[in-house]
Amino acid sequence: MLVMSDSYIDRDQGLDEGQQWLEKLLNLAKIPAKVIAQQQEDSYWLIIDETNLTPEQVSVLVGVDGKVIDAIQYLTNTILNISNNDSEQHFAYTVEIAGYRARRQEELLLMAEYAAKKVRLTGQEYELTSLSSTERRQIHTMLQDCEDLETYSHGQEPDRRLVVKIRN
Repeated sequence: MLVMSDSYIDRDQGLDEGQQWLEKLLNLAKIPAKVIAQQQEDSYWLIIDETNLTPEQVSVLVGVDGKVIDAIQYLTNTILNISNNDSEQHFAYTVEIAGYRARRQEELLLMAEYAAKKVRLTGQEYELTSLSSTERRQIHTMLQDCEDLETYSHGQEPDRRLVVKIRN
């Protein structure tokens, strides 16, 4: 029972640390915003409250093709987990603003469905480009239950690509 209690304390602490760290980063960037921290399934969501931000500030935080929000998320995960050598105690943080992650998830699902349909129709491999490593992993996961298809990544960053093909 004590171990379970400690686990909850660690989770709450991870959530609080994530919220405080991201708010501090935003303040240093001269974009003061509140962060709403939520635990969802197996990750922590740090949602930047855009209520008092201008559309330009929101746009800057998302960046072209989500590169800035991805970088913020990468920094958040790296910094907050750096001192934790126990991989079971690593916390996965997702940084969200203005529904960007939800919209992007829908776009990725449509891309995965299109790729699967194209491969099934033509029998040819189909490459998806311009995806972050996280997005490639999400599409791998979306298609993993398709018994007739397989996915793999090839190439080197920043030109790494996800390939969908008929399973041999």
